[in-house]
Order: sequence, then structure tokens, then C-alpha cells
Amino acid sequence: MIKSVNSYPISQLFDIDSNVVYHVPKYQREYTWTKREWENLFDDLLENDPGYYLGSIICINQSGDALSVQELELVDGQQRLTTISLLFAATYQMLKEHEAELDEEQKVELFNLKRKLVLKSDNNVIRLRPQVQNNNEQDFRAVLSDVGITHFDTTPPYAGNRKIFRAFRYFFRRLEFEGNASGNIIQFVMEFLSRVNKAVLVKIEVANHADAYVLFESLNNRGVPLSVIDLIKNKLLAKLELTDPGNTDRHFKQWNTLLEYLGDNYSIQERFFRHYYNAFRKELKDVYQVPVATRSNLIHIYEKLLDADPVSFLENITEAGHLYSILLSRTQEERLSELERPLLDLERIQGTPAYLLLLYFMVKRDQLQLDVDHLLEIIQSLVRFFVRRNLTDTPPTRDLTRLFMTIIEIIDGLEELTGDNIVDCVRKELMKVSASDQVFREKLEGPIYDENAGVTRFILCTLAEQGMTRETKVDLWEVKKNQFVWTIEHIFPQGERIPPAWVDMIANGDEMKAKDHQQTHVHKLGNLTISGYNSALGNKSFEEKRERKDKQGRHVGYKNGLKLNEDLVNCSEWTIQQIDIRTKKLVDQAMDLFKLM
Repeated sequence: MIKSVNSYPISQLFDIDSNVVYHVPKYQREYTWTKREWENLFDDLLENDPGYYLGSIICINQSGDALSVQELELVDGQQRLTTISLLFAATYQMLKEHEAELDEEQKVELFNLKRKLVLKSDNNVIRLRPQVQNNNEQDFRAVLSDVGITHFDTTPPYAGNRKIFRAFRYFFRRLEFEGNASGNIIQFVMEFLSRVNKAVLVKIEVANHADAYVLFESLNNRGVPLSVIDLIKNKLLAKLELTDPGNTDRHFKQWNTLLEYLGDNYSIQERFFRHYYNAFRKELKDVYQVPVATRSNLIHIYEKLLDADPVSFLENITEAGHLYSILLSRTQEERLSELERPLLDLERIQGTPAYLLLLYFMVKRDQLQLDVDHLLEIIQSLVRFFVRRNLTDTPPTRDLTRLFMTIIEIIDGLEELTGDNIVDCVRKELMKVSASDQVFREKLEGPIYDENAGVTRFILCTLAEQGMTRETKVDLWEVKKNQFVWTIEHIFPQGERIPPAWVDMIANGDEMKAKDHQQTHVHKLGNLTISGYNSALGNKSFEEKRERKDKQGRHVGYKNGLKLNEDLVNCSEWTIQQIDIRTKKLVDQAMDLFKLM
């Protein structure tokens, strides 16, 4: 039975005067959010209006004494609350470092931040108690101890490499970056903290585990409420029924055609509607003008566009949807067939924010005198840009939309609208904001797999493809049962328990030294390759990995024919020195492949 359902701002869920604590039971999965989720949360809080909705949590409340500590078992929502707690800890640390510059009101906020994370009545009782898997609770307590909020005797070994500490470091660095960029770090942090406090979560309390399970299943199976896209459709068809009543069926079919172009993934549909307004904002500003279309203002934008001219709107956006479907690889056109592979590369490197710019080019290609070769050059430049951006975080994700809108504004202002000029313009604008070669190289030389496994896979596949001929070509992006056939393989294994054969080879039998080498080298580019039989290699010795064959006698280990493995074929051992040598070689190749000049 549901005991209560209420919307609360974060400040109330972490009420400094309350004795409420949240406990993640050990049967829940460990903390799994990664940089992608941390970044999305930060951007959503930063870009949307105060009071932004963050979702819901489900708690079991079995407390009987309102005066004692009220412990709520967190059945659903642990990822959000843990992340918000780490964001509070990072904010506390940032303000603590600037404590001498804080005024009295800001010092009160610093004190309040501490009380959001530990109870006012007892510094040793933490507000959120993560579960114990993978040292989540110990790591979280260690973070609070490191920033001076509470005391914890010791930091667990290798805590810095696990997600709790990495999330904390991400938020601290992001606050520092955004604060410095704003020109007043304290003012930025205080304003951002206000946004966090005002963000809203729906808190659902139930009496027992049976009720929690039923509710959880119901929320996940019953379906979702009307989306922004549903509201736009309803508004559009209602408007057309009044202004063009004889063609309602035709308009309905046209709307369905638009959605067929986009597919049934809601996030892609919503992204297209944002990209459409942002790409053609100059032409649409007389109808309704906002600086940028976001998730929170999308419905307001399209209500105004539909009120102005629903028939023309539907015609124009359907044609744009058709061109967008080419970017999505949902539609193929013979005259644009050369773009198919580069567009796939752009998707694989998570370059979809650039679809905003490419949609503009596709719609305006005749006016801008863009032929297929021009589009090809632009897409290839975008691929190289996103390899660098996604590894270095430069420019920040939140600046990408503005970047591509700025490029469109510059091109709109060009006196000579020729394809060559536009290609040069795009390349120059990308170079202006991209990380330097030095920063890019430093990231390539570091623990690249741990930084961004997706970019690492793209780089390795691209390097491997350079050595392929028509006879040796294989599809490194082949998918079976929703998994890549070819996957990243760590030569020196990354598992917590290092096999004895590897301890002997990598550290002359010294297990602690092998652990240290694993911490510093296991995720480096030189220790990574691509294998179609990763699960068959696993923790095997280097020689077994090199010589591995399948049942038909074909080489499936490092003698599998990929040029990427040429340095491994004749090796009799694998050492730290060889990892460093191979890292330098692959980094040099990647620097050449992904240069922006």
C-alpha cells in the first residue's frame, strides 16, 4: 500500500533539520552511473529552469518513532541520490577552498551543505548510506572524510579508480571549470547550488517490500505519460482540423510519415525537434524567438510555430525529417551514398550534436552550393573533432549546440556562399574551440580506456582498418545479439585477481608490483587491441592469447591478421616497457589520423 506520494525540492529531501536517512539495501546493484550520466545531470540542472524535474524515488518507510532517526530503505532511485550527494560533497569542497572569500550568508550555505550529508544531531550518521558492493559505502565515507565532513579511518585501496571517487572528481572539476569561465567562481557555485536545491524529485513511500515491488513493476510497465512530441502532434492536428478541415486524414498521414523518418526512439524524435528550431532559428525568430531550443521550452516554441502557419510548418518539417533520416542512416539515397560510412563514423563517435549543423546543410545544400564532396569533407572534419572532443571534454558538452548554431550564423553572413568557403569555415571554427594537440596527446597517452571506452574502441577500430585490404577486410562493428562481435581486449588483464603467469611476466613474481603496474598501465592504448574472441582469451597467459585457435584451426588470438596486432605476433613476453613503446607508436598514428588541419 502506498503511504504517500509527494513532490519535493532536493533541499527538502536533504532537510538539514530532519533526522531522515536513506539506506540502499545490499540486494540493490552497485553504483553504476558513469561520466555520461554525471554530465547529463549537471547540464540539465545548469540549462533548465529552476524546479527541473529529476524523476522519482521509491522508499520503504518502516519507522514507528517519529522522534528517532527515520531510516528509509531506498528501493528505486539510489543512482540519483548517490550522485546528488557526491555533487553536494564536491560543492562543499569547492566552497571550503574559498572559505576566506565567503560572506556570512555564503558561510551559512557551506554549513548547510555539511548538514545535507550528515545529520545535524550526529556527525557520524551520514544522510545517505550506499550499499556495500564494490566498496560503495566505504568509498562514499572516504569522500566525505577527505573533504572534512566526517571522519573515516582509512581510504580503501584503489578507491580513486572506482566510480564514487571519479564522480566526485568530475563534479569538482566541472564546478571549477564553469566557475572560472563565468569570471566569479563563488557566485557561479552559489547560483548552481540554488538550482540543485530547487530541482524536484517525486518521493513515493510504501509500507513493505511487496508493495514496493508491485509499484515498481507498475511504474515500469504501465507506460509513460504524454510526451512533448505527443503534445505537439495533438496541437498540430487540432489546429489543422480548424484551418484545413477537408484534409485531416492527409495531415495525419503526413505526421506519421515524419515519425517514420525519425523512428520510434523518443529521444531521437525530441532531439530532431530541438535541432530543427536551432538550425533555422534565424528564419523562425519572427514567429517565436528564444536563444536556444531545450527540452524544457520545446512545447512553447512549437505551440507558437503551429499557431502561425500549421500547414507550411508540417510541409517544411516533414521534408527536414526526411533529410534527418539520411543522417540517421534510416534512408539511403544513391546520390548521397558516399556519405553513408562517414555518417556511421559520426554516430559511432557520439557526434550526433552535429546533426543540427548537418540538417542545415542538407536543407540548404543547393543554395549553399554544397556538393557531395563538400559534405563528405565536413562530416570527416566533424568525426575528427568529436574524437578529440569526447576524449578531452573540450569544448564542454553544454557548448556544442551553441557552437553549431554560431557556425550557421557565420555562414548566413558570408558574402560568397560557395561550398569551398563553407568547408573552410567549418574547419576553422572547429579548430578554434578544439583541444590543442598537446592536450589531445596527453589524453591518448593516459588511461584512455578508463577515460572513455567508446572513444577508445573507435580509435582502435580506425587504426585496425588502416591496415586492411579488400582481401583482409572484416567488419569490426558487426553486432550479434545486441553485442559487438569484435571487442576491446586488454593484453595485460584488467581483472582484480592477476593470474600467476602474468604476475611472473609483468613483475617477476611480485604481486604488489604487478598490482601497481596494472593501476598505471592496464588501460593505456598500448595494452589494448581488438579481438573477436575476447571471452575466449580473458585471463590466459600472453602466449596462449597469441597462439589461440578456434576449432577449425583458424587463428583467433593475436595472430588473427589485424595489422593492429603486428607488434604482438612475434613477442615472447609482454612487459611494461613494451606497453610504453606500443602506446607511443599508436598515439603517433592517432595524432596523424585525427588532426584537424
